[in-house]
Amino acid sequence: MNKLQRNSLPKGGFAGVREHRLIKSPKAFGPDSNNDGSWPGIGNFVYMADARFIPNGETKMHNHHEVDVISVVVDGRISHEGSLGHGQDLVANDVQVQRAGGEGFSHNEINPESEWNRMIQLWVLPEVYGQPADYKVYRPLADKLTRVYGGGNAAETSFVSHTVVDVALLEDGQQVQVDRPSLTYITKGAGELNGETVSEGDLISSDQLHFTASENTQFIVVHTIEII
Repeated sequence: MNKLQRNSLPKGGFAGVREHRLIKSPKAFGPDSNNDGSWPGIGNFVYMADARFIPNGETKMHNHHEVDVISVVVDGRISHEGSLGHGQDLVANDVQVQRAGGEGFSHNEINPESEWNRMIQLWVLPEVYGQPADYKVYRPLADKLTRVYGGGNAAETSFVSHTVVDVALLEDGQQVQVDRPSLTYITKGAGELNGETVSEGDLISSDQLHFTASENTQFIVVHTIEII
């Protein structure tokens, strides 16, 4: 089990966003992408940033092609503009998934409030290129892991991929388990992961995951599965 702490990395940003980039895969960013201490990801999971928006800040409109973009709201509210899902309003714990596919999409994420907010953004490379663009919003359930990306062809609530993204919302004492290698990012709260205390901003690589929350906690788990 290895751990990377968000605040050990340099802080960057663009437009109205200030962020730490914890995952940058050489698949997407080149052979020197992890010289800053970031990690390379797992499966087709190639990028993750822990981002805070300045009051009334925004990313500005920009484009993506052939990448799936997953956005997990931690604190505050996000107003979404773009070629997919225009006008969607996202609040804490909501998850937005955008597939660029071959046609691509444009988007702008906006903090409509006068206070800082926080959002985690992940990128996963598609396994099949040239697909149509697509858009979904999920509201993860409490007390469990909710699949927001990936899974087999029978998965009705997720984009098909061997790389899966789950979001957990747990209260004190609640537990979840994943019996395969994974990357886990604690976005809010704290608990015990495989017997070690972890808290907000910790990214953990482990062969299996046994987590017990010690307070209200949100975290993201990325791992790979077989599709039958």
